[in-house]
Amino acid sequence: MTQNKRELVEAALHNKPVDRVPVGFWFHFLEDQRNTDAVSDPALEEQNLAGHRNFIESWHPDFVKIMTDGFFQYPNPAVTRPIQSIQEAADIRPLGRDSAWFTHQVAFAKKLSSAYGKEIKLFYNLFAPARTLNFVQEKVGGQSDLAVFLREDPETLKKVLDVIAEDYAALAEALIRDGGVDGIYLSVNNINKDTVAAADYQAYIAPSEIAVLAGANRANPENILHICGYEGFLNHLEWYKEYPFLAVNWAAHLEGVPLAEGKKLFDGRAVIGGFGQTEKDVIYVGTKAEIEQETERLLQEAGTVGVILGADCTVPRDIDVQRFNWVRDKAAAVK
Repeated sequence: MTQNKRELVEAALHNKPVDRVPVGFWFHFLEDQRNTDAVSDPALEEQNLAGHRNFIESWHPDFVKIMTDGFFQYPNPAVTRPIQSIQEAADIRPLGRDSAWFTHQVAFAKKLSSAYGKEIKLFYNLFAPARTLNFVQEKVGGQSDLAVFLREDPETLKKVLDVIAEDYAALAEALIRDGGVDGIYLSVNNINKDTVAAADYQAYIAPSEIAVLAGANRANPENILHICGYEGFLNHLEWYKEYPFLAVNWAAHLEGVPLAEGKKLFDGRAVIGGFGQTEKDVIYVGTKAEIEQETERLLQEAGTVGVILGADCTVPRDIDVQRFNWVRDKAAAVK
């Protein structure tokens, strides 16, 4: 019996045999995805929803990463003002489940899961607390290099991140239980690869990231970790080996760690990606034959079990989605 798309992706996530290797790509739907506020501007949410509908119905992906454009910001008054010392945020309190930030996102997820959740799995994008604090401070003009806060007062930074994580963990659980998504896609990175030691990251940053995954796992353990190589940012991939995720996506091209190597690094867990993401990469500029050749190469190298083909991160918004079908069709022919 042929696996449907939900069964196909579930099998891949759990390292079980698949009828064909599933495929997932994604891109942003808002021009300014980071700094806009979809909670206060319903038009932005509608634009994002329309983008998802058009994307899904144009090529019928095997699964969807829900793009949370307009929800990147975290409207906690303790951190939405410019801060230069982490002690300025020491009195932070959670926003809580009754906040508009919380309820609006659960409702947003429900709109998409109600429309598409019976056919495909949906994973809701969330940013790790450290990345969230970085986004907020970048927007308001405060200190956005969290390594500065780490050197200044690591215990207070941990407290701030843990409070943010409390909100995000509760949100992750509610998105699955009430919003109807299958899991989260948690984006992390090293915050400052060159100046933060592994021991400090594990002691002061990692607990907040693990807490968000734990919140999601309480509802459903099918959650994805994304180790982000945004704008050329490099990471210590090994720092995340012990995190409680089911599948992992990283910038394979940028980090120089292909899928097969990453699968070994992460103890055999399912891996997602393989293709580069930029306007210079084959998924964007290659011919059909070149994309098919790269698809075959990736699967010959990584195998077909516990593998989902996609990109390092978001691909350009103006890409021709037919290219994703070229990948999927070729992947179906590789055994």
